[in-house]
Amino acid sequence: MTEGDSWRSSLWRGALLPSLLTALLSVLIGYLVRGSAGLAASLLASLTVIIFFSVHLIVARISRSLDPASTMLVAMLSYFLKVALMAIFLILVTRLTEPESIDRTTFAVVALALTTAWLAGEIRAFLRLRTGLDSGQ
Repeated sequence: MTEGDSWRSSLWRGALLPSLLTALLSVLIGYLVRGSAGLAASLLASLTVIIFFSVHLIVARISRSLDPASTMLVAMLSYFLKVALMAIFLILVTRLTEPESIDRTTFAVVALALTTAWLAGEIRAFLRLRTGLDSGQ
């Protein structure tokens, strides 16, 4: 594993652990509070958020050997595609499922909780890295 792969793996693990813990807790609470619709919403939101945020780390790994302009193009294209696919996914879920089968409120709350957990974990992992950057001191 190269140094670049090592820090990417550290970021991914740092974000994944709090996200999985939040997902497990959310699934349990969703089921206890909203029943099977809360369970389905919690599972779907958890899967959606973890896939959504994992994509950028996969793109970073794929584009590591590209020049900066190509890296920016790949990053922007992947972000645009993620947002477009997320919009399509949410429209499909809204139109093709009944609120009784997937609780919309639970989905939203779990998605926000997992987004917060992922970003907090990723930031924490990033701050723990020793990247060797000059801090100006």
